[in-house]
Amino acid sequence: MIAVIGSTNIDIVYEVDHFTKPGETQTALSLNYYFGGKGANQAAAVARISENKTLFSTSVGEDGEGKEVVQNFQELKIEGYNIHQNKKTGRAFIEVDKRGENRIVITPGANQLHSPEIVEEFLNKTNQQIDYCLIQNEIPVDTIEKALSIMKKEDIKIIYDPAPKEKTDIDWLVGIDFLTPNETEFKYLKDNVDIKADTFEKEALKFKEKAKIKNLIIKRGNKELIIVNNENGIIKVKPFKVKAVDTTAAGDIFNAGLAVALSEGLSLKEAARYGSAAAAVSVTKKGAQSSIPNKDEIAEMMAGN
Repeated sequence: MIAVIGSTNIDIVYEVDHFTKPGETQTALSLNYYFGGKGANQAAAVARISENKTLFSTSVGEDGEGKEVVQNFQELKIEGYNIHQNKKTGRAFIEVDKRGENRIVITPGANQLHSPEIVEEFLNKTNQQIDYCLIQNEIPVDTIEKALSIMKKEDIKIIYDPAPKEKTDIDWLVGIDFLTPNETEFKYLKDNVDIKADTFEKEALKFKEKAKIKNLIIKRGNKELIIVNNENGIIKVKPFKVKAVDTTAAGDIFNAGLAVALSEGLSLKEAARYGSAAAAVSVTKKGAQSSIPNKDEIAEMMAGN
């Protein structure tokens, strides 16, 4: 079974002509509300793609938005979440420009209450059921550290998305099964440990070895995805050519597709291609969880490329 540990938000999305500049006021082209949060995006994507029950350790408020989130979880057969009384559900304010690029500002809400004790209780109850667990950085630092520590001891395969990048502690990365930064996050991490080389691939290899990660997967949008596998082999996966409408949650949906494919026995390269196809479908739709594809859409994308 696949589990997720992470955040839940309501996404408030403004479509704009261009990213708003300092001191500028512009009128949004549209305003929409979606279910979001990196953790919830990944949990919803795993549930929809796999069509199986998904375990999700997260915190939501007992407000109107939280009640809608819980109803969505129930429809998707997602279990394991915590509801906090008299607290607000997290929110993300997102600008999406005409090219489909996005900028995001988050107010954490109940996500800040997702404590090490909550995660420890969740893993103690479910660790025998979990094969792969996805985790990200939109929950408190001590909770991330605790979760990673327990999962390493329990030999649960970890798919770690180091976003937001600033929360990532390099010491946590030792023994991580799959680290999946995007290009910006990777640059931040490798600069923190002073990795320099004459090619991107060499930098990836040096960072993977220094951080002692098992597999490094660097998401690069419309460029080749770069993998350094457990044997230090370099694998490249070509991008799927699509017209992007909204890139929100594409990385989350990649991770979910990767996890589902790995859990079904695909090789790392095949699983990464499957995740890339899922992400490619998602960027042709608006919103975060509203853009998650099903298996048929992913199969069609792979067959068409």
